Amino acid sequence: MNKYYLGIDLGSTTSKAVIINEQDEIIGRGITNTRANYSVAADIARMEAVYNARFSILKRNLAKEIESKPQYKKYLSDLESVFQYEQFKVRIDKLGDELLKTCYNYFDGERRLQMIDHLRIIRKTIKPKIKHQYIYEDLGSKNQFFRDIVSEKYNEEVNKFDISMFEPLMTIWDKSITAAENEIVQFDFASLITQAMDLLKEKYENLPDVAEDRAIESESNFDAEMYLLKGDFKNVSESLRERIDEVACLDFNIENMTGTGYGRALLPFPQECIRSEILCHAFGAHAIFPNTRTVLDIGGQDTKAIQVDKYGLVTSFQMNDRCAAGCGRYLGYIADEMSISLNELGPMALEAEKEVTICSTCTVFAGAELRELTNMGEKRADILGGLHKAIIMRAMSLIARSGGVFNEFTFTGGVARNQAVIKYLAQLVKANYGADIKINIHTDSIFMGALGGAMFARRNIKIDLPSAKKAGAVA
Repeated sequence: MNKYYLGIDLGSTTSKAVIINEQDEIIGRGITNTRANYSVAADIARMEAVYNARFSILKRNLAKEIESKPQYKKYLSDLESVFQYEQFKVRIDKLGDELLKTCYNYFDGERRLQMIDHLRIIRKTIKPKIKHQYIYEDLGSKNQFFRDIVSEKYNEEVNKFDISMFEPLMTIWDKSITAAENEIVQFDFASLITQAMDLLKEKYENLPDVAEDRAIESESNFDAEMYLLKGDFKNVSESLRERIDEVACLDFNIENMTGTGYGRALLPFPQECIRSEILCHAFGAHAIFPNTRTVLDIGGQDTKAIQVDKYGLVTSFQMNDRCAAGCGRYLGYIADEMSISLNELGPMALEAEKEVTICSTCTVFAGAELRELTNMGEKRADILGGLHKAIIMRAMSLIARSGGVFNEFTFTGGVARNQAVIKYLAQLVKANYGADIKINIHTDSIFMGALGGAMFARRNIKIDLPSAKKAGAVA
């Protein structure tokens, strides 16, 4: 029986889980937004990692076939996306129940009936839209959080009603979403994968025939792989059925686990299975980039500058853990102030023609300063350019106090996905420490802490932070 090892990084904004095998290979990743209930967030991240691991093992088992048959690759990609929709479908029904429950608790009489009617219209409208995006537009890989997916569509529909409906409908949403998220839904993988295969069959049977409608081929979003699979769908699904059933029945033996992150003390893990997030981020970064000597982690709530040795063990560090300034939550607040999504911040900042001087990266004063700069006529892109640069200048101060930048330099954490942050980080690192510094940023940057935790679980080693530097953590 294969042995697997689990690492969970319970962050302040997102919770991540990574499963590795005995060769330190990542076979499963799971991520969810951190809820008021940390235990629920950890469980959901773990479940998502197990589902992802089943698909990863399936793809590994079929590696040779996938290489020679592109239809297999397309089918498995579609199957995973539709599988995610089957999970989503159950969750949105539970959210619908919570919305109605909240409506009954807060309204009565004609007002209640009016709210219920609006909620039914919203639900009836958004479900098919989201279904289409999962099945035809690969929504699952673009947005991993149930709350964000539904919130966007819910807000769109609410804004179509009379303005007097906005506040009560948004109150119902705010009172319902947390309760719905904090309910653990136990999915049976075998049942869901069967439902996903049936829905995928329906998709391909209903695709227009390119041979009869040549205009389809001229569309800019024409998916040639999808139509290649259409003609061979039955053979592909039947030939893969046995292999899919094998993975669905696979027993995952988690030999050991390690918890880390901002909320690690709240994880339902034995104390001996808890490790510092500094240790885990360093170990994870070193695992992906073995020549790493300096690590910068910008997460949701704190920033860490870490020095490591050739084994990936921490030799010194500096940390800002008393204020979320310049971290993920700060960026989220800025996005809310500007009424844009968090994903739009980086691209907008890259359009800056200059960097407006930002006096403070304090979350408390951010809104007031943004409004003042806007009133002074500064462009939003230029304000964001200055803001992103200020964030990195703050991080560079921590790095300097930890010992500076040594080759190689690895950037981890959720903020490493922000392209504007990467731009200013590269500029300042090379300006201060030389153009020959190699900067590593990986697609799994947000999973580095969980990966390090899983690797500690496999090795089962007992180490701690260097005692001489513990006092070096700063506000």
